[in-house]
Amino acid sequence: MTSGSSKDEGGGVAPQNKGSWSSFLKSIASFNGDLSSMTAPPFILGTLSLTEFSAYWTQHPSVFVAPAAEKDPAKRALLVLKWFLSTLKPSYSTRNDKYGSEKKPLNPFLGELFLGKWEDEAGTTELVSEQVSHHPPVTAYCIQNPKHGIKLEGYNGQKASFSRTIHIKQIGHALLTLTPPDNPSAPAETYLITLPNIHIEGLIYGKPFVELNGCTYISSSTGYTGKIDYSGKGWVSGKKNSFTATLYPTGKEKDVLYSVDGQWPESFTIRQGSGKHGTVIDTYNSRNAPITPLIVPALEQQDPWEANKAWGKVITAITKGDMDTTNIEKSKIENAQREYRRREQSEGREWERRFFTRSDKAEDWWEVLAKGIGERIEAEKTGGVWRFDKAKAETARRPFHEGMSPTG
Repeated sequence: MTSGSSKDEGGGVAPQNKGSWSSFLKSIASFNGDLSSMTAPPFILGTLSLTEFSAYWTQHPSVFVAPAAEKDPAKRALLVLKWFLSTLKPSYSTRNDKYGSEKKPLNPFLGELFLGKWEDEAGTTELVSEQVSHHPPVTAYCIQNPKHGIKLEGYNGQKASFSRTIHIKQIGHALLTLTPPDNPSAPAETYLITLPNIHIEGLIYGKPFVELNGCTYISSSTGYTGKIDYSGKGWVSGKKNSFTATLYPTGKEKDVLYSVDGQWPESFTIRQGSGKHGTVIDTYNSRNAPITPLIVPALEQQDPWEANKAWGKVITAITKGDMDTTNIEKSKIENAQREYRRREQSEGREWERRFFTRSDKAEDWWEVLAKGIGERIEAEKTGGVWRFDKAKAETARRPFHEGMSPTG
């Protein structure tokens, strides 16, 4: 993307909603606290729930599994970095590839599920995503490809605030584990992945789009660290969605083995050595990379707690532009969830998660990987530390909550 005024970006808010949009901006500007607790006006709602966003980690399964076939540990770490960078466009760029038309996703309800799989030359890659907490809101996920012995799991919550624009701090992390191809009996390698902070640009013009800022890390148990620095378009110069990244031996940031630069929704270049003077060894085009479609069960086969079925009437109303019905159907789910929580509290019990288990603190090995990059677990902000529970998953079957419905 070349630089340009955000006034020219995307389609903006429909004329009939301009007044409501201005009122919404005033309300968030004067709001104290976490913006995620605010109710958004129906006309800015998208048709995707946040539980579905977990699928953006693996739109390119062949890139996801590639590290599992690389014998050299440094190159393996580089392939993990390349895969992570390939996930940025689907995860954070506008879902319809049109700048200035970003929509607010649906806030998942506690117990919401999103299940699917990808099938291509990489084999079968399976996805489980579950809303494990509502206050604070936290989504946990697990993506695995048994054929290649690779698994990604993680969880994240978001804390939103307003200061000239909307700032979203992502809380949580992802863990990629794989078995080295040259030693199947060796312990699995682990890569701790931190999450970028987000801010929303173009709000004043009613044409919002996502920008990333700050830096994130990939810390590996094999002794390599990847660092990604994000930068957006400045007032005078610069390109949207730009980044630079380096891979180096842990603790030796100046000894750069590989470097990467580009724009994450567009393309990036991988070099051996540091910066622009390094030797180009690979390129990746984010726009042209083939996407493997996610396979999800047909609606009639889905459980009432699966996202597409649970939000079906809301999605239909949003698609038709029927904001009154959107608000009515959305309120049915929200009111039923409040009643479930009241009932649980009065009975002294807790909602049962189907695929994940909570712990109060991170594992010792997690602390080792996190120490070198200054990462903290912040369990108090995510309702605990959430891990995929293999035993639960093996017994989980539809109906997931027999006799219960998200609408009560």
